[in-house]
Amino acid sequence: MSSFPETLARALRMAPGNPFVTFYDEGSGERQELSTTTYANWVAKASGLLVDEHGLERGDSIRIDLPAHWLATVFLGAAWNTGLVVTDSASPDAVVCGPETLPSWAEEAEKRPTLACSLLPFGVRFADPLPPGVHDVGVEVWGQPDAFTPWDPPAPEDTATSWAGAETTQADLLGRSGSDARLLSTAPPASPEGTELLAGLLAGGGSLVLVTGATEERLAALAANERATPFPDNPS
Repeated sequence: MSSFPETLARALRMAPGNPFVTFYDEGSGERQELSTTTYANWVAKASGLLVDEHGLERGDSIRIDLPAHWLATVFLGAAWNTGLVVTDSASPDAVVCGPETLPSWAEEAEKRPTLACSLLPFGVRFADPLPPGVHDVGVEVWGQPDAFTPWDPPAPEDTATSWAGAETTQADLLGRSGSDARLLSTAPPASPEGTELLAGLLAGGGSLVLVTGATEERLAALAANERATPFPDNPS
């Protein structure tokens, strides 16, 4: 049985320089690649942001309301790294959102930590001021250290996800069909299929090619170029 910090530490020992997440946004032309080490650094920064800056604690729930984007994989890792429960609840303890979903969360930003990602290349800040109470990830995350050690680390039996009330522990999520493949997906990482895919690739030593905004023809070309196998549960 393993927790996320143990699984990530094992991946860092085994293949620190291998690509773990490769992201394509066909709308903006962005291509972002995170090695296992770079991914771990981003997870550490996001963990510090959630815990040290916004006071979240092990067992709190978080809604990662982001589309298919590399930052969604980072905040999933940060949530599990700090023992938070990734949920689809309409009333979580904290929320991470993007430009499209920001309006639906901004009205209650004073009630819970509300972090917004611009989803611009390189994770930069929003160009315009955000509503009161909403925190810009592109401003706050850069000041966080590249290493994070939780004072109350998660255990394998801690809940990792709660989808429509159905809970999965970290051990169960990370122990399901680990894969050493390189898989191409268009599924939002913070979804039931997306979380299982990401966790399985981390546990098995695989890697993810995450694509948004591509045609079927372009997806096939990217799969060939990246030597990746299309994930069978990609949304149509």
